[in-house]
Formats: sequence, structure tokens, C-alpha cells
Amino acid sequence: MLTPEAAISAVEGAFGLALDGTLAPYPSYINRVYGLRTDDEQNLVAKFYRPGRWTEEALAEEHQFLRELAAADIPVVAPIADEEGETLAAISVESGDREESFFFALFPRRGGRNFDPETEDEWLRLGSVVGRIHAVGMSGRAPHRLVCRPDSLTAGFIKELLDAEIVHPEQTTEFKDITSAVLEMMAPAFRDLGMLRLHGDCHRGNILDRPGEGLLVIDFDDMMTGPAVQDLWLLLPGRANDSRRELGLLVEGYEQFVSFDRETLRLIEPLRFMRLIYFLAWRARQRDDHWFKRDFPEWGSKAFWIKELEDLREQALYVRDALES
Repeated sequence: MLTPEAAISAVEGAFGLALDGTLAPYPSYINRVYGLRTDDEQNLVAKFYRPGRWTEEALAEEHQFLRELAAADIPVVAPIADEEGETLAAISVESGDREESFFFALFPRRGGRNFDPETEDEWLRLGSVVGRIHAVGMSGRAPHRLVCRPDSLTAGFIKELLDAEIVHPEQTTEFKDITSAVLEMMAPAFRDLGMLRLHGDCHRGNILDRPGEGLLVIDFDDMMTGPAVQDLWLLLPGRANDSRRELGLLVEGYEQFVSFDRETLRLIEPLRFMRLIYFLAWRARQRDDHWFKRDFPEWGSKAFWIKELEDLREQALYVRDALES
């Protein structure tokens, strides 16, 4: 298993550092993340990516995007490179009767406080940061990352849930019916849609405020290719119809740096449905982890799926209304 000693040794060996032995685990649902400190008191964060989640090529594309953003003076935390300019390393450890391989990376530790925009200026600032990210995102490609489309991304997650028999047997038929109907409904809206490199999980929890320095965008772990609106709707305090002021300000700030196709705002509710499916699949991949069984003992039960299907039925109505309007 990945012990603290193994993590420290791996970072020291890969990046040629002398660490003082400090190792502070950070909360993370997927990866193993540790706070470290060098002998000269430089604070660092090491991220050990969950085995099997991303390929080496996909992780390299995330790091490349971060380095491009940092080079453009956009407030992100770029990975630290080793003496050869590489930002990604790997370690193999024994786990029971098998061997696990972890890719890992090292970042400078940057803190900040939660950013909860209230004023017009704050919403404009938020939109402008996303616009700056997308201006860089348009300049390159990430062929090994996920593509935010229902016919590939969401359909794949649905198949994964069904093939693994995650859905309770009494709800399986209804789950199939709802998801197939919504996928068919959404498909035309995503046809011939412009795509670019995105943050992918751009909710306000991933935006920090550093007084005196400005905003900081963190956690590009779910970086993907998709429509620009994906990085805007998650920032809203509620549904789009209830957040018209905030949405208008976000788009206004965004367009200080890059144009935005307002027709794509009708994709917000379809994207919300896609996120519900994504979150189910994301949780399903963790269902055998000890901590997950401890913290979510009812996950996957009949009662759980009754509630999930209620949410999916409700969201399907929002999707229909958005696409028919």
C-alpha cells in the first residue's frame, strides 16, 4: 500500500528534494493528497492519482494545460517540473497480493478563502477568469481527455452502471427508460457544437480568493473538452431561470476575453442531467473502498435508487422544457 514513508521517498527520488518528514493528508474523494515540506521550509502538495482513473497521456494533457495557463499569467497552480522538465512521475507499491502503480505530481502549496460572489463586480471577475482560461483552452487540444457529449460521455457512464449491475434490480428498467429517452432528446442539441479545453468541474468550491492577489482556480482533475457553458453553469447559485442576474454578469465578464454563444445556455439543464449520471458513476467506482462503505452505508440500496430516480425524472422535465423553449 502507499504508506507515508513510500510517498515521501517517491517525491524525494523523483524531484531531487530533501523533505523534513512532515506529511499531512488532505481530504480527497479520489486521489491521495499530502502536504509536504522541504528542509528549507518550502510547503508543497503531492497528488497521487487513483490507479486506473487516468492514463499517463491524459494526465500529461492536464499538466500541459495548467502550464499554458500559468504562462499566460492566469491564476492556477501549475505542477512542479523535475530536472528534466517532467511533471509526472510514477511509483509501484505492493497492495496485498498485487501491485499498484500510482502516477503522482508535485505542486506548490497555495491557500485562500472560499469565494462567494455577491456584488456585480465579483460576478464579473468570476466570468472574466473563466474567459481567460477558455482563451487559452481554445489554442490547443486534449485528445486523451473526456469529451463532454451525451452520446459518448453520458452513454458510457450509463452502460458502466448497468453492466456492473449497480442499479437496484427493481429500478433497472425505469433507469434505462429515463436515460435512453433523455439521451435521445439531448443528442441534436450537441450536434456540431463548438468544443474547447475546459476546467470541467468549475464550481465555486474550486475558486479561492487570495486577498491582495485575486482569485485562484484550483483542481483541474476533471479537465475535459466540451462546450464553454459547462464551466459557467456550475458557478450559478441556483437554476438558470432563478439566476438570470448572475448568469448575465458571468457572460459579460467572460466576453471581455472571448465571445460566447448565448444559444448554448439552453444546454445548462441537459448538462445538469449529465452531471447527475457522472456523479453516480463516479461514486460507483468508489463503492468498494473502505471509507466509502463507512461513510455511505446506504449507497446503492433500493431506497437510494428510488430517490435517484425521482431526481432523474425531475431533471428530465427540465431538460425537455429547456430544449423545447
